Amino acid sequence: NKPEWYLTQVLMWIGNHSKFLDDKIQPILDKAGSSVNAGLEFSRALVMLILEKLAADIPCLLYDDTLFCHLVDEVLLFERELYSVHGYLSSFPSCMHILSEESCFQRWLTVEKKFALQKMDSMLSSEAAWISQYKDISDVDEMKVPDCAETFMTLLLVITDRYKNLPTASRKLQFLGLQKELVDDFRIRLTQVMKEETRASLGFRYCAILNAVNYIATVLADWADNV
Repeated sequence: NKPEWYLTQVLMWIGNHSKFLDDKIQPILDKAGSSVNAGLEFSRALVMLILEKLAADIPCLLYDDTLFCHLVDEVLLFERELYSVHGYLSSFPSCMHILSEESCFQRWLTVEKKFALQKMDSMLSSEAAWISQYKDISDVDEMKVPDCAETFMTLLLVITDRYKNLPTASRKLQFLGLQKELVDDFRIRLTQVMKEETRASLGFRYCAILNAVNYIATVLADWADNV
């Protein structure tokens, strides 16, 4: 239940040894005419230990949503730091390969959808659902975007950020399929609320729904260039 313990430990080892590997070991390899990068090889060896640990742990966590989600969150944070801070190579083995394995991946998709739907329930039942966060700042709020629409698009963006480093296009497409389902689900929810408001088509909430639809369509169009 605390994968961050060993993930953080490995990041500390990589960071603490980097100067020694660069200053003492790398010159020996260079002098011998080797193309090996000491720091990267050290990192790769430690990541292989993590992959073994994950392969052993994940089957025990698959049906505990809370622990499984926590593991995925911590793995994604670990991967982000491994690449951005320590220069790990995308061609090396990574935790995303473990998360891409069939049983684990399908579980990830399932819990991602479950928690996304819960988030949508809470955002639409919120008292501020149809109010713009920036309603008092006219130059920021040209589109009069209601809070629920902005929160929903942030949700989609966060999901993209979570799956964008998956190693295969087919897995990314499965996540895209989930996002399309969520967009359709949100559309249905907006339609249901709109039907309740048809008697007051110039009312506050009806206009907020139209603003939400316009905003979502605009943002999706902007995202069309993102492969």
